[in-house]
Amino acid sequence: MEPLRTEKCLMAVQGLIALLVVAGCSVNPVTGRSELVLMSTQQEMEIGRQEAAKVSTTIGLIETAPIVSYIDQVGQRLAVQSPRKEFLYEFYVVDMIEPNAFALPGGYIYISRGLLTLVNSEAELASVIGHEIGHVAARHAAQRQTRATGVGLLTVLGTILAGSSGGEPAAEAASQIGQIASAGLISAYSRDQEREADAVGQQLAAHAGYEPIAMARFLDTLEKYTKLHGGSGAVPDYFASHPALSERVQTSTGRADQLRSAPQAPIADRAGMLARFNDLIVGDDPAHGVFKNKLFLHPVLNVALQFPANWPTVNQRTVVAGQSSDGRALLTMHLQETARDPRAAGADFVREHKLKVDSSTATNIHGYRAYQIAGSTTAQENELGVLITWIEHPNGIFRIAGATPLASFNAYQGIFGSAAASFRALRDEERTAFTELRLRSVAARSSETLQALVKRSNDRWSLQETAVVNGLPVSVALKPGELIKITVEQSYRPVASGSENR
Repeated sequence: MEPLRTEKCLMAVQGLIALLVVAGCSVNPVTGRSELVLMSTQQEMEIGRQEAAKVSTTIGLIETAPIVSYIDQVGQRLAVQSPRKEFLYEFYVVDMIEPNAFALPGGYIYISRGLLTLVNSEAELASVIGHEIGHVAARHAAQRQTRATGVGLLTVLGTILAGSSGGEPAAEAASQIGQIASAGLISAYSRDQEREADAVGQQLAAHAGYEPIAMARFLDTLEKYTKLHGGSGAVPDYFASHPALSERVQTSTGRADQLRSAPQAPIADRAGMLARFNDLIVGDDPAHGVFKNKLFLHPVLNVALQFPANWPTVNQRTVVAGQSSDGRALLTMHLQETARDPRAAGADFVREHKLKVDSSTATNIHGYRAYQIAGSTTAQENELGVLITWIEHPNGIFRIAGATPLASFNAYQGIFGSAAASFRALRDEERTAFTELRLRSVAARSSETLQALVKRSNDRWSLQETAVVNGLPVSVALKPGELIKITVEQSYRPVASGSENR
């Protein structure tokens, strides 16, 4: 290359780099520092909109009017204080068992129903919502996108197993076994980002008129709940990437002393808040199916499927899945489509996804017509072996699919086949055995202990858990009329068969 042309090329490249840096640099509204972010505000809003649709489809939202309206009221009161006001903030309650909250770019804020059971005041709720607004305001998702890494094996497997009918949300759910999030932008912020969101959230809550110490109180409850349920799956794994809760409690306690708020009356006092949360479902919702050990049971769809022992499992709106303990195999069940011949449904799937079929067979599984293929495919340069079974059922065609790297397919083919062969209708005794837990509040009687109240109310939480979720010591002397959160167990009766869209 001639020297002059080389020099011109270098100048052009340098100019392009300068243009990209200028275009990507912006002032962070929280820190006031310039930073390189390769995502515009418009892109944040569009990504948020797309991911919000996935959350609604894959995880699901709670639509109980008193709860939804209340969360939005508190959220909007905080949003007024946000350093970013170029979009409208939207607040939702997500149908998630675990105590969790997350934010999507563009101002979509989610609080799980599991977290609401731990909240003991509106100020605590405000500190949680403020924390999530802090992530949005500080552009943490955009910062993460700039440092994004590639997809792993489970993402590849999930993409194959999810298929085309509701494929993307199903792929997201299937590919994130062991995580709470259904979308890549929901969790796993850095420790520094979590610390920054704590600071912003506490400041927003104080500016909105809430006592700053409420964040420390909530984090203390969350820490005790985490210890109580450590290793049980009731607490999200993503806490492992957060700063230690004890550190956050200590930091937010110290920060509270430095913050000044102009106290305002809450939208609801504790009694009013608990009245709005009354009857909130706690734990598994039978309407979406439940696991009894590794047996999946769905009372609405009237199906049961046995997953392999010791495989971590996840149940979401569009897919139920299990992952082998070595992380190299994935098994999913998905309601592919309404009434069609299983062989035709399989042929369409094979053709659409360009699967290589090594063998196929028409069979019968517990009285249901079925069609099964064994084969392989290539996805993102990975050779995968698959065993997929389509089963005709009154609610539609169920697809049970197993996938693993081709080299390990022989080791897993029998496991995949046994799972598919376990598909059946619920037994009579199973149909009538479903129960659900609902949140209630009970007023303490004069001189009543917490232990006595738990016994009197037939609380299904243990004494220790009731103490933790109410932010009280076990040996507390209750005040007459003091409201205590408990859970009651009641029989579950499904509504209309086929109303669920798995």
